[in-house]
Formats: sequence, structure tokens, C-alpha cells
Amino acid sequence: MTAPVLRDVTLRDGLQLTGKLLPVGRKVAVVRRLLALGVPAVEIGSMARPDLVAPMANTMELVAALTPEELRHCWVWVATPRHVEKAAAAGVRNFQYCLSVSDAHNRANLGRGTEDSLAAMPEAIRLAESVGGSIQLCLATAFTCPFDGPVDPERVLAIACDPRTAGADDIVLADTLGQAYPGQIAALVTAVRERTPRRRIVFHGHDTWGMGVANTLAAVAAGADMVDGALGGLGGCPFAPGASGNTASEDILFATRPQWFTPATLAALVALSEELLTELGESNRSRAAEGALSKAAAFEWVVN
Repeated sequence: MTAPVLRDVTLRDGLQLTGKLLPVGRKVAVVRRLLALGVPAVEIGSMARPDLVAPMANTMELVAALTPEELRHCWVWVATPRHVEKAAAAGVRNFQYCLSVSDAHNRANLGRGTEDSLAAMPEAIRLAESVGGSIQLCLATAFTCPFDGPVDPERVLAIACDPRTAGADDIVLADTLGQAYPGQIAALVTAVRERTPRRRIVFHGHDTWGMGVANTLAAVAAGADMVDGALGGLGGCPFAPGASGNTASEDILFATRPQWFTPATLAALVALSEELLTELGESNRSRAAEGALSKAAAFEWVVN
């Protein structure tokens, strides 16, 4: 199994539930340390309203502080054409256009129905293309909804194949609540890959029920090329009751072993994670980090 591209989402999905606004300089340092270690993609923030998601308030200042080369590896969450327009003007070139498969969650998260988000997507795609950017179709609640329960896979496929989403380069399948299981993940990834074969598939998982790594591996085996994770398993959705932390980036990397990932890389990621989580007052949920800090000194992956 080829190792997937890891996108670290600590600075967006990871920070959402903390309620704390990290200074721009601190965010810049995190981005640069991740990129220097070899992490190929980083989600750095969101265009969400700062009065609703306070930790995202300085996203555009962060974008301004990064170089164009650094921004080539960075993604920003958007939900409207206006978001794309503003982010593009600041220098963003990778846009994650998010909507929920579940209408109830889309209304809770974005204040409008799923159909409204779909209707606006062609303009968002046009704006991204006008600056030579890449845009993803991100489908939140692709498996379960906190308000409506299980989501029909046919509803996911209908949105994935909707002509209005055709210009999206990638499709992100998000297990927003972390309630899915590996067989379910594999079945949906396979179905989407077969129905939209030209797109890259991204899997965004949460570890609420302890299935984060297993679900990620199932997604990769079924054809996902990119997967999301956050340092220390930080994060969750403020508009999805029951959602907890993302699958830990350290755990995903320890399981998938991309060529750039070494014991020294893990040690550096664990150090960064410990620093950041201590600063935020959050616990570290990564089992790989726990192992790396253990007393099993004969194992090369243990931090000495």
C-alpha cells in the first residue's frame, strides 16, 4: 500500500474547539516547522466568521506572513464564493470548499441548506480557477449527522456527481463525528472513486470511537490519496455535537510510514505537539506520541 499524502489540519480543524486564538507568529512557526520536517500539506485556517470560530480570526494575517512557496503547500477552508474571493486576494491558492451532505448540519454549520451551498459552488470554482488555484469539494457528515443520524451513501454520490461540483479537483469525505467503521469507509471511498475516477480522494477522519487510524488505513486501501490528521489528535467541530479530536498526525504517520518519516521526524513532531498542546491546555491523544515517550529504549522510535 502506497503511503498517502498527509495533510496536517492542526491550525484549522485542530484549533476550532479550543476557543483560543494563537498569535500569528506562533502559527507561522508551526507551519514552517511542519513543512521543514517533510509534512507535504498543511491546512492553515478558515474563512469562518471570527465571532463564531474565534481561533480562525487571524487566518488572513497568517496568509500574509507566509511566502508564495509556503502557500503552495497550504489549504484554507471556505464555504462561499466571497470566501474564495477574499482568500485569493490575500494569496491563497488551495481552497477547501466545504458543505455538509446532511441539510441539518449544513444549516447548523453554515446557516443555509445544502442545496444553497451547491448552487454557489460553480462561482467558487470559477474564482479559484481565475487565480490558477486548486479547489476541493469537502463533504462534511459524509457518514453520519449529529442531528439526522446515518447518511445515505447515495446522497454522497449524488453530490459528488452533481454537475455543479465538476470543477473540483479533489473530493474530501469527512467522518465528522468519528462514528464510521472501516468497512463503511472502504465502501464509500470505493464507490466515489468508481463514480468520479479523475478526482483525488481525501479522507478526513476523527477518532471519537477509536477508529481513526483503522478508518484511515481502510480509506487508503480503497483508493484515498490524501488523509487528514492533527497533532496530538487535537480538534473537532463546534457545530457537531459529539465530535471530538481528529485522528492524530503522529499515529497516521507511524501507521503509513511515508519515505520522509523517520524516528527523528517523529521525535520532532512529538516535541512540537507537546509544546503546542501545553500552550493550549489540551491533552495529547496520540498513541504514537505516548509510545515515543515510553521507557522502551531498545525501540528506535522511542525518543531518547
